Amino acid sequence: MAGHDHRHSDRQHEPHDHGVKGHGGHSHGVAADADRRWLLGALALIVVFMAGEVVAGFAAQSLALISDAAHMLTDAASIVLALVAMRLAARPARGGYTYGLKRAEILSAQANGVTLLVLSAWLGYEAVTRLLNPPEVTGSLVLITALIGIVVNLAATWCMSKANRTSLNVEGAFQHVLTDLYAFIATAVAGLIMLTTGFERADAIASLFVVALMLRAGIGLVRDSGRIFLEAAPAGIDPDVVADRLIAAEQVVEIHDLHIWEITSGQPALSAHILVAPDGDCHAVRRGLQRRLREDYRITHATLQVDHLGEDDAQELLQIGTAGPPSPEHCGGDSHGPVHRSGPHEH
Repeated sequence: MAGHDHRHSDRQHEPHDHGVKGHGGHSHGVAADADRRWLLGALALIVVFMAGEVVAGFAAQSLALISDAAHMLTDAASIVLALVAMRLAARPARGGYTYGLKRAEILSAQANGVTLLVLSAWLGYEAVTRLLNPPEVTGSLVLITALIGIVVNLAATWCMSKANRTSLNVEGAFQHVLTDLYAFIATAVAGLIMLTTGFERADAIASLFVVALMLRAGIGLVRDSGRIFLEAAPAGIDPDVVADRLIAAEQVVEIHDLHIWEITSGQPALSAHILVAPDGDCHAVRRGLQRRLREDYRITHATLQVDHLGEDDAQELLQIGTAGPPSPEHCGGDSHGPVHRSGPHEH
């Protein structure tokens, strides 16, 4: 390749799916319009029922119903937030936002998680207070309202399940609605117990069950969205394992500055500096590595800088086969992360 600059920094863009199939079996490419229709259907069901539940909760003096209604309010807010985030994420990249506003969806998911945690703290306090001093609760009204709520939330959950849940944004709204479904089941059981036995504390116990579910969903959303904001590798992808897979490729001598992150949920990206043997074909190596990343890890956003070993420092050629491994002077001696080498110098 004489007379040709062997430095390559090529980004591969493929028009196919950017992520692994998700919970609902949909690919990341599910039409946004279809997602919006399902979300709007769930929103309509929730808002209509929530208004009636607030009235029933105060009439029955039931914390379980009032907490369910408060949770349904956050359900509605989470769906609205998801719809807004989807609209923002669909905008094309421009100006300083080189990825567009795709992470608006992750902001939405994080907001949903924080809301669940804050609400669970408030409801937990109220439930403990009612355990100590239980008020008189109308069990029949609680039971009837909860049974209606189960039907409504089943319908809303079904609508949400039809949307693309590989999006952490949609998954956040779905977790809100799913938690509410479990909450209504617990409330119905509490209403039945109060109606048949007169055990008033069942209402507060049902509320504590709801709090536990909200904590679980909230922690999961905050953790998953936090990983994306902190540029952590996607769950299920170990950068060291990926490096081992790449360093095993023919002609590859060293890999460093390997970074794997998610642009948004279901869209992993990778960048790395690859050194190949002095007589290696940089173009062929790059194409082979990108194909391997696409097929093995579904990473289609891969930016690989491929150089011949020793191009930046002729002295490195003299170090091959000696006691010490070549030092990455081409990166100023400041490699970000582990350096992976083939043969006896690997890792």
